[in-house]
Amino acid sequence: MALSGFLNKRWLLPVFVLAGLILLSGLIFSSSLFGPRLEVFTLQRGELVQTVVASGRVATPARVDVGTQITGRVAAVPVKEGQTVRAGELLIELAAADEKAALELAQANVRQAEARLRQLQQLTQPTAEQVLVQAQANLINVDKQYQRTRELVAQGFVGKAQLDEAQRALDVARSQLKSAQFQLQSSKPDGSDYQLAVAGLQQAKANLAAAQAKLEHTRITAVVDGVLIARDVERGDIVQPGKILMVLSPAGISQLVVQIDEKNLRYIRMGQSAFGVTDAYPGQKFPVQVAYINPGVDAQRGSVNVKLNVLKPPLFLTQDMTVSVEIEVARSQNALSLNVEAIRDASTLHPWVMAVVDGRAARRPVTIGIRGDKSVEIASGLNQHDVVLPATNMTVEAGQRVRPVVTKNPQP
Repeated sequence: MALSGFLNKRWLLPVFVLAGLILLSGLIFSSSLFGPRLEVFTLQRGELVQTVVASGRVATPARVDVGTQITGRVAAVPVKEGQTVRAGELLIELAAADEKAALELAQANVRQAEARLRQLQQLTQPTAEQVLVQAQANLINVDKQYQRTRELVAQGFVGKAQLDEAQRALDVARSQLKSAQFQLQSSKPDGSDYQLAVAGLQQAKANLAAAQAKLEHTRITAVVDGVLIARDVERGDIVQPGKILMVLSPAGISQLVVQIDEKNLRYIRMGQSAFGVTDAYPGQKFPVQVAYINPGVDAQRGSVNVKLNVLKPPLFLTQDMTVSVEIEVARSQNALSLNVEAIRDASTLHPWVMAVVDGRAARRPVTIGIRGDKSVEIASGLNQHDVVLPATNMTVEAGQRVRPVVTKNPQP
């Protein structure tokens, strides 16, 4: 029994070797006759999205330093750090007793100057007109009296002393007329008294405006909507110009400033949708939109400066954060796509693929459309039932027999 088993084992080895040789010969013959078995890609039809990825930083509206323009004592600070404020809302109030008194005095001076001007218009000018009429009438009477006295002197009825008296009366009447004329001219709009009154009123109003401005300086208000991010002032403090009392972060559109490779410039358009993500919070994407495309190209970097508005800024977004953006530049709902690893000379004007047609490799020129992350759109050159060899397989030549083995295609 032992000898028989030994003999059987001795004959098994040659049998196995012979069978292996026959199988190997069959494989070699099959490979030479039908070609090698090679993995291929198939085409898919479905939605395909092309994106451009770039990195940059966050640019938020510039912060506003809040201070005072005058020296004074703080009477009230009605806001707290971290509080959201509206434009015009009171931030700091200074003691304003002196400023209020100065304003009241300036208002009184304006009223006085207005009264002076009204007096010229309503009283002085009409009175001067009446005085002028009286002076003119008086001059006529005095001149007639003078003429009669001259005649009487010539006839010898009166002495020369009366003529001298009549001459003096005539000179006085003429002087009174000139004075009345001057007084009336001065009270008119182009006269000196009137111009002085107007100048006095303008000066009083200027002093009033200065007093009002100084009083307004005692109330420090927010110039824009925003959030109070720092406060360094308390009630009772003596403050003066040059010291920052608060810091306000304005509410506004935050932007991402990124550098786009110039080769992708043709894909970027105003208003395109995108998603941003910060290095600090990589799992939290937020929507952004292309808002500005610099018309110039950075010659040293070969890039274009692009700004994107942050549509809903997350709370963690702060100035100068490092960000990445993914801009959607094209989308097709029913694209015929192929794995990008199957495209040869994809960056040239004449891309092509090595397809398998009737068991043989065949070179096919293709036209590329939308480019996804893992797939590209085949606009022409192939149909949905074609199979294509990977571009990494450079040993297969056109016309060579191939037995295709379909692999799982990645998602577009």
